[in-house]
Amino acid sequence: MAYTLYGAVLSPFVRKCRVFLAEKDIPFDSVHVDPGALPQEYANLNPLMRIPALEHDGKRFADSAVICQYVERLHPEPALYPRAAADYAQCLWLEKYADYELAPLCTFGIFRQRLIMPLRGLPGDENKALDAINKLPALFDYLEQQLGSNTWFVNDQLTVADIAITSQLVNMQYGGESLNAERWPNLHAHMQRMQQRPSFSNALNQEAVVISKIKAHLNSPAKPAPNVV
Repeated sequence: MAYTLYGAVLSPFVRKCRVFLAEKDIPFDSVHVDPGALPQEYANLNPLMRIPALEHDGKRFADSAVICQYVERLHPEPALYPRAAADYAQCLWLEKYADYELAPLCTFGIFRQRLIMPLRGLPGDENKALDAINKLPALFDYLEQQLGSNTWFVNDQLTVADIAITSQLVNMQYGGESLNAERWPNLHAHMQRMQQRPSFSNALNQEAVVISKIKAHLNSPAKPAPNVV
């Protein structure tokens, strides 16, 4: 039975699931739901009213990490979670680091304040964006150290940790910030490498259409906001 992924295209958590499914070459249907205006019936998919959610074979799951682990159990190859216990734990840790440490700054601190709030006709809080920018270097220092000269973060194999981290950095980039290649050369190269993978580049090409619509709207406030986020 087909997979159906619910969410908004620019959500880093939805992006993580989309790229994860693409890396496994699993087809899926996408259903757009606006996280700022979720219908009440969405509670049947996630009682916490957050995106993403997944439907498959009559079952419903919420949370991007849960979704990815569910898919991994059903489609273990190519493996995107390491098999060895210590590597598996490190992968989970870095995925959590992306979802709980990078996300509040990259996505909710920068991307949300600079793009989503203005898109909805609300004032973005630039102080929150600047506070996020000031806090991010310490997190990037840690990731630079964890990655070192390796190609990938865990046991030098592509995992969900790589996908989760890059998904958050993309939103920071949409918010007008970028990694300093001189200060974080390994992390910068990793992000470039990830964005060049077909799974990521295809997702970003779709997102480019949405970003262009948002920028067009922000440059012409009289236009109705596009229902794309």
